[in-house]
Amino acid sequence: MTQVETAKDAMNDETYLKALKDILYQLADDDFLISFRGSEWLGLAPHIEEDVAFSSITQNTMGHALMYYTLLEELGEGEADVLAHERGPSERKNAIYFEKKNGEGDYLTEPYYDWALAVVRNFLYESFKKVKLEVLTKSSYTPLANVSGKVLMEQPYHLAHWRIWFNQLYNSTEHAKARLEERLEEAWGQFSDVLELGPHATELEHFGIIVGEDELKERFLKEIESTIGTFPEKPLAKNLGSGREGEYTEDLNQALKTLSEVYRSDEKAVW
Repeated sequence: MTQVETAKDAMNDETYLKALKDILYQLADDDFLISFRGSEWLGLAPHIEEDVAFSSITQNTMGHALMYYTLLEELGEGEADVLAHERGPSERKNAIYFEKKNGEGDYLTEPYYDWALAVVRNFLYESFKKVKLEVLTKSSYTPLANVSGKVLMEQPYHLAHWRIWFNQLYNSTEHAKARLEERLEEAWGQFSDVLELGPHATELEHFGIIVGEDELKERFLKEIESTIGTFPEKPLAKNLGSGREGEYTEDLNQALKTLSEVYRSDEKAVW
């Protein structure tokens, strides 16, 4: 495996460059969407301590997205803010499961959000993110390996937070346990595209940018096994489609419209 030290070096191989850009968009867009769905819980979390903690996690995750968008900027894809806010739904590479609304209603008018969904989604997300970061610290693209190492310094605290929530609720009341199991069963049918690497999966593994999909899935299942013990009986599926292939749901339209509202009010402003 040849180590690629700089963005300029990456641009010398078109095949390598295409695969690298694709995984960077996946990483950035996943963090961007999951942090937005987290931000919608501001003021609505179960108690004030969680409001503060969840807000901090969300802010950190948005910062992680910025790091990946900045790597794309260095590769000539355009300014990080433009990549975050001006790309359309079909241009996104986030997994569809992260688009899912938090519940019925919207943030400003009678939001009926589901905390069980938040706990399950963030627990699964942070578990897979840990696995992905660990292998990316050994990526053949040095700037990506370095950024992944920095993110990995914060991320275990995020995962620990959602592990605690999952365990506490699962072992509290029968109602709470049933709600978590229902959301976990739902997630199992929608989470598979999270584990995918998209149309350049072969090249990504070949060039050592990241390990293959099978290894990622195996590592992910081992990671969550220590918390949930047993998995749903049905196989992991992608019933909502594959975001890695450019598919999306109406929930993504809603998210992007809300996310970009302030940005588009004055695109030349310096914040």
